[in-house]
Amino acid sequence: MALQIALIAVLGWTAGWLINYIADVLPLTRQLNHPVCVLCGQRLSWGEFLLGKPCPTCRNRRPRRFWIVQALSVAGSIWFWLYPSNRLGFWIGWILLVYLAIVAVIDIEHRLILHPVSIVGAGLGLLIGIWLRGWSQTLIGGAAGFGMMLLLYYLGDWFARWLARKRGQDLEEVALGFGDVNLAGVLGLMLGWPGIVAGLLLAILLGGAVSLLIIASQVITRRYTPFTAIPYAPFLILGFIILLYRS
Repeated sequence: MALQIALIAVLGWTAGWLINYIADVLPLTRQLNHPVCVLCGQRLSWGEFLLGKPCPTCRNRRPRRFWIVQALSVAGSIWFWLYPSNRLGFWIGWILLVYLAIVAVIDIEHRLILHPVSIVGAGLGLLIGIWLRGWSQTLIGGAAGFGMMLLLYYLGDWFARWLARKRGQDLEEVALGFGDVNLAGVLGLMLGWPGIVAGLLLAILLGGAVSLLIIASQVITRRYTPFTAIPYAPFLILGFIILLYRS
């Protein structure tokens, strides 16, 4: 048992490298090549990246996110090995967790979900959805997730533009990005119909609860900023995990 956990910890550490690598490189270069420093954009050697060494150009240490992701990847892999999803099993569930972690990290740091990441997710979601529920529920769930989030996207865009006109300001941010629409479609493929409805409702509730906490903390610290934008992908992912992984 101890040897198995040690091997899973190594697997988790390797997954952390992959998550950090893609989150560092893809948003900056739009392609997968050599690692780069997230602070100055200079190329890192593979040894410098894997060992978490400071950037040889700007001498800045790796951001805390690098080590947090590494630690959470190890902990998450061990946890999922001990308590795997009844429906997905360990390996498929683990691969899916790594993918979702990549989406979440990039969205938190850059407020975007890249199209190549969405395309990979669509392929993964289609395979998992068909395996779990067959073609019909999978395709309907994907279309429903995409369609419902697209409606929310246009409503949010309309509200932001209306508010900007009312204030006489230029539009700077919208409530949702189109990457969130794509992600809802990907998750809809996996949750199927009508599971995606519950997934979106749960994501909205989680997002609302966290938004209230953020507003409360800003009011308490007297730093309240109206309509502060927050990344939405983590709430979609969390709602998905609650519904699919523990079912």
